[in-house]
Amino acid sequence: MNKSELIEALSQDIDLPHREAAAITNTIIETMTEALAKGDSIEIRGFGSFVIKNYGSYEGRNPKTGEKIKVKPKKLPFFKVGKDLREQVNTGK
Repeated sequence: MNKSELIEALSQDIDLPHREAAAITNTIIETMTEALAKGDSIEIRGFGSFVIKNYGSYEGRNPKTGEKIKVKPKKLPFFKVGKDLREQVNTGK
């Protein structure tokens, strides 16, 4: 499912005009993005949680030349699936 399909599903499920469903979807995504950018975590019970993981620097290799390079530390978002979602995915319901 992509963003457009999510907007369409929201519009149909609760009988909203497409423009309002798009505004709601965009607001949710923007709010979640801002929270993660600030380093906050997001927990949606039954679905999962989003957290920021810190990764330290390490020595990697350039795949073309084989030359050693230093990879800078970075922060990346990480999703941990919730129990209810995991069970639904595993049972196929």
